[in-house]
Amino acid sequence: MGRHAAKPQGQGPLDEATLLGLSSAGLDPAAVRELVTRALDEDLGGDPGRDVTTEATVPDDAVHTAHVVARAGGVVAGLPLLVVVLADVARRQGLAVPSVSLLVSDGDTLARGDVLAELVGPTRVLLAAERTALNLLCRISGVATHTRRWVTTLEGTGTQVLDTRKTTPGLRSVEKYAVRCAGGTNKRMGLYDVAMVKDNHKVAAGSVSAAYAAVRSTFPDVAVQVEVTTAAEALEAVRVGARFLLCDNMSVEVLTRAVEVARGATDDRVELEATGNLTLATARAYAATGVDYLSVGGLTHSSPILDIAIDIV
Repeated sequence: MGRHAAKPQGQGPLDEATLLGLSSAGLDPAAVRELVTRALDEDLGGDPGRDVTTEATVPDDAVHTAHVVARAGGVVAGLPLLVVVLADVARRQGLAVPSVSLLVSDGDTLARGDVLAELVGPTRVLLAAERTALNLLCRISGVATHTRRWVTTLEGTGTQVLDTRKTTPGLRSVEKYAVRCAGGTNKRMGLYDVAMVKDNHKVAAGSVSAAYAAVRSTFPDVAVQVEVTTAAEALEAVRVGARFLLCDNMSVEVLTRAVEVARGATDDRVELEATGNLTLATARAYAATGVDYLSVGGLTHSSPILDIAIDIV
């Protein structure tokens, strides 16, 4: 029951079903594997690493069944990562990859006590993978659970809830995946795919019009959003060509006026997004102003985890 000899470095292949599951979810398999590798290295102390308690107490030929169980109600997300964690731990230990039978799908609503999946395989793999798998699954499901509350609150208003770039470093792709699972909408993935002219850009460029023109000239194929804080700024932004406005920290009354002014200034479609100090209690009032989106940083920076466990049975 001593520690296994070091295994060759590098990741083993993922089966086609796992790769397809990640890709179908809009997740980059290579990025997910990198994320899982870093998380396992952190827990096991490198590659292959070791789980000293399990190696001392569990024979390497022991096999068990384990259930992934919800300890609280919520929305599940991140199940494709469970398979990746198990596969990488199995590779590190030179043992078989446990089978995974999913009993729910990402985006499903859970009740306390629901079994999400049944795992069957080497006990050492199950125990060494447990915490890393749960850290990811609980975090991602927590984001999905929080997002679903906003989606439900906004139901019927025509306004969508958006996430932001206020994500956990290294987890952006999976946290934004969780938002999608719960019915929310992703905004920009980073600083590279959508330009957002904010207050500091206006100051640096000299004006709203100068900043907007500079972005349009430098990156003509990139969507541009302009942050505004008053109805007057909204009008100015539309007049210089902006068709996507971020209305920041406005009261319902000011936002109502900004929507009216912006849409009245052009026959083109103007998309409007409200952000700043939004709560579930005020969400419908802000939606009633006619904005297309509410962006909520708290979806990713303040979501509590969803309590999930892995129990050997």
